[in-house]
Amino acid sequence: MNPRSAILSVLGSCLLLTTVFAQNPGATELPNAPSHKASQPQQPPAPAQPAKPAAPPAADSSPSGAQKNPPQTSTPQPTTPAPPAQGEDETTTTIIRTVNEVNVVFTVTDRHGHYVKDLKKDDFQVIDDNRPAVEVRSFARQTDLPLQVGLLVDASNSVRDRFKFEQESAIEFLNQTIRPRYDKAFVVGFDVTPEVTQDFTDNTEALSIGVRGLRPGGGTAMYDALYFACRDKLLKAEQTGPVRRAIVLLSDGDDNQSHVTREEAIEMAQRAEVIVYTISTNISGSLQRGDRVLERIAEATGGLSFEPFQLHDVANAFAEIQDELRSQYALSYKPADFRSDGRYHTIEILAQTHKNLRVRSRHGYYAPTQ
Repeated sequence: MNPRSAILSVLGSCLLLTTVFAQNPGATELPNAPSHKASQPQQPPAPAQPAKPAAPPAADSSPSGAQKNPPQTSTPQPTTPAPPAQGEDETTTTIIRTVNEVNVVFTVTDRHGHYVKDLKKDDFQVIDDNRPAVEVRSFARQTDLPLQVGLLVDASNSVRDRFKFEQESAIEFLNQTIRPRYDKAFVVGFDVTPEVTQDFTDNTEALSIGVRGLRPGGGTAMYDALYFACRDKLLKAEQTGPVRRAIVLLSDGDDNQSHVTREEAIEMAQRAEVIVYTISTNISGSLQRGDRVLERIAEATGGLSFEPFQLHDVANAFAEIQDELRSQYALSYKPADFRSDGRYHTIEILAQTHKNLRVRSRHGYYAPTQ
């Protein structure tokens, strides 16, 4: 071989090796983009067998797009994604078991309005969207269930006349209702905006200070305050077991500043499973438009509305609410055709073995969405 041929041969070998190396990037690309799908075809056996079964649960178990975050935090340690995926799978399983159950708190009264507290599960029938429930899974008389109570006090200009007396009545109600180390309550005053004067606590003295700290003034955004109390306080409140959520709303019902509508506020209360009791501050001696609004809110959520035209009737209204909170039943049931479609479902509970009994509960619920 002449010198020129030898040189060409060596150059050709080098070019061939360079081409082969370029077609097989190897480890130079994988560390830089281990979470990208584009790098996976370079390892055909892994996606087909061990890697693929482990990947979908981590993505599917996250309801809010969390599948994008784990690769970023666990890239340096390939073994760490497995435990979160298992934890998420267990959480998802729990949700699936409970999401098709509906919880309802309700009261039963006789023809004279007296509470009936000694009924049993077989005394009731549950109708969901005009169809009998498949199964009542739990039932209890909830006289001792922990309470989470929100006191919402209208502090607008329109309620100045007897504001002081209503404050003292509210303080007495909280003192009689909230049990230390068991129940919790918070206080919100509202005019154009809601203001938390005392957050969740079981300390009745702190609650009293929160009530006395309210000062009337400004317009009325009652719907906004109710929406806020349900969404940002009760719905997000920490709980370790079943609780009863209730709001006591003192107002004249005349809303002129809210950004949400009455029905949107009611919907949020229903989603948070909150019973709303309303006490009108109207002192005209006759029912006004605002009283009708308060009645609508209470009725839709399974509560009661009070129109205490006399001052002493305000204290009586608080006393009756306290009595009712200790005289309720709670059950959970499986609907006949449950679908996670976000749709509103009606609820009707019948005392089928007793005549002349009235069962009062929220009118319905919103199914969750997936």
